[in-house]
This record gives sequence, C-alpha cells and structure tokens, in this order.
Amino acid sequence: MKTLIRATTAYRRIAAEAKQENTAHTTLVLFPDAQYLRLFLTECAKAFFCAEEGSRLAALIEKEAFSDCLFFPSPDEKLTVDDASRIVDESLLRPVEGEKKLFVLDGLESAAPLVQNKLLKALEEPTAGTYFLLGAVSEHALLPTVLSRAKKIAVEPFAEGDVEAALLRKYPGAPGAREAAAACGGIFSDAEELLASGGEDFRLAERFLSEENVAGLCREIGEKRAKSFFSAVKLVLRDVLFLATGNAGHCARNTAALRELAGTYPAGALVSAIGFVSDAEREIKFNANPGQAALVLAVRIREERIKWQKLS
Repeated sequence: MKTLIRATTAYRRIAAEAKQENTAHTTLVLFPDAQYLRLFLTECAKAFFCAEEGSRLAALIEKEAFSDCLFFPSPDEKLTVDDASRIVDESLLRPVEGEKKLFVLDGLESAAPLVQNKLLKALEEPTAGTYFLLGAVSEHALLPTVLSRAKKIAVEPFAEGDVEAALLRKYPGAPGAREAAAACGGIFSDAEELLASGGEDFRLAERFLSEENVAGLCREIGEKRAKSFFSAVKLVLRDVLFLATGNAGHCARNTAALRELAGTYPAGALVSAIGFVSDAEREIKFNANPGQAALVLAVRIREERIKWQKLS
C-alpha cells in the first residue's frame, strides 16, 4: 500500500513542498479509501518532516509517538469536542524537538459541525511553526468555513493495473487479483474484500442478475458485505456488456453464467444498469440500508431490461 501512496501526485506534492519549505499551514487531503486514510496521512506526515524510511523519526511518526506530530482522534474513533479543545491548546505551544509542529486530523468528515467550528480559529490563525494536515474521505460533510481555510489536495482512485500489482505484492499467488482490481473502482480496501471472498461476491452478483425473486438474496447482503457486493455487480454488468457487444477480449471474467446473461440483457439495459449501481452506492454512502438499496436496484434493472427487450 505504501508503494501506491508514494506514487500519488498528492504525496509527491506534499513531499516536494516540504523540501522547498513551502508547505501551507493547513492542507486537506481527500482520499476515498477510509480504511487506509490514516496510513496515507502517516506517509504524508513523514514526508512533511522529510523523515527517511527506516529512520528514528519515521519510526516514531508511524507509531504516532513523535512529540511534534500529533494524531487525532485515537484510531477508529471520531474527533470530539475534547479533542478539538486539546488541539487548540496544544497549537499554542512551541515545538519540542524542531521548528515545526504538525497536527494530523483523521476522518474529519465524521466530525460534528460543533467540533469543526471549534477548530476554526486554530486553522485560521495558526501559531508560527504550527501546521495542520486534515484527512477526509470526501468533502460533502465539511463546513465551508473549514474548506475555505485549507489547501485541498484530492487523491484520485488508483489505476486498475496498479491495484492488481499491489494485491499481488501483498498476497502473492492469490487467485482473483485481476477481477478484484477490475471491480474495486480504484479503492484498495474494496479490492482486498473482493479478493478475500474467493469469488463469492461475483457468484452472488450473477445470481442477483439472473434470478427473478431476489428478495431473500438481498437480505444476505449485510453491512460488511455491501461495498464488495455492489462492486461485483458493476463488474459483472460491465463484462456482460462486453460479451453482448462482441468485445469478449476486454472481459475481466468470462464465465458460462455471464455468457447466458449476455443473451438476456440488451446492451442499452446494461449501460443503464451500471449507472443504477452507482446510484445505489451513493445512497449507501448517505446511510441507506444496503439490503433495501439492493432490492430497489433489482427492480430498476428488471424494469429497464423489460423496456429494452420491448424496444428490440
């Protein structure tokens, strides 16, 4: 994962600005993979301090134990008002070991507006030598006042080939790396979930698109499986579209079940269905129930298929 992170434009930009001593006092990194956001911020923090890999400084930052690099909140927690108060107080103190102090704030999009407001003064009028590295999966839940005080750097999803190579480095010899990389949308943790399922998500997606009564199947889709399931459905639809349009060479997967689906879904319906999956994923991000979202998706895809079959 570190190889993927260090190849991003965002990481390289932060590293270059640190070497040129041209770092903005507040930088917001938008990284779409929540599971690896903290690791991304850690690597950026090491770059900020020009910490060489394997050095004492790099090791301390990785352990979140360097006195001039403070991480908030605690891992797997949300930023609280108490955290914000401590950040404000600590930002008034001079660095301990050097001339710079960095506050790393993970998952800022999950912080309540009250917490974000409490940080504004520190962000707007930082003490000399004090810097903020803010991390969020997306910016929609961030206050405009916070956004206006930060230099924003958005990290694009990783390329399919880069994800596949990273999977093979981390899980050498694991089958299904190509399919997982193709389905994950550039989100490495999603690729890991798909790989871990051993193809079960893809088989579930094939059933989802072939069975008429999918209510029971939709109930199987739990909160933990939702992301990988919808990613699998999107890839299955894409491969079925390739098969239906005579482009089998572009398929990540080419199974008998997919070829059978290609004979029942018109190309226009498949194109629309891929968009419907994106709609469902967006709704889930805003706390829609995954099972209900899957059921609505199934109805929309079925109606679209019938419409295009009548037009054929």
